[in-house]
Amino acid sequence: MKKRVTGIGGLFFKTKDPKASKDWYKKHLGLNTDDYGCTFWWKDKEGKDCSTQWSPFADDTKYFEPSKKDFMFNYRVENLVELLEALKEEGVTIVGEMQEFEYGKFGWILDHDGNKIELWEPVDRAFL
Repeated sequence: MKKRVTGIGGLFFKTKDPKASKDWYKKHLGLNTDDYGCTFWWKDKEGKDCSTQWSPFADDTKYFEPSKKDFMFNYRVENLVELLEALKEEGVTIVGEMQEFEYGKFGWILDHDGNKIELWEPVDRAFL
């Protein structure tokens, strides 16, 4: 099997006021925020453009369910279909069905503590 996780794809957290959080981080820490949060661009060791997303979500979001935590990590992965099959065989809980968009494929799992984890096979060029 190829590599599994290749990097951090995103850091997502709940807040009472996502706009206020984005404004505060923009003003005080210089994050270039937009409607979704902030995208950090970097290059991998082969020089390929890659991104990591920072996004505040509303307190009442259902996106992190079934986890009860106020955060969710998104990990960049290679070959999501193969990885989800391997994780299922290893007894890892898969949440929902894989989804595919122009900017990549997404799948969700639960870790041993019940934290929902988003797995993303990115298509970074969709953001350029």
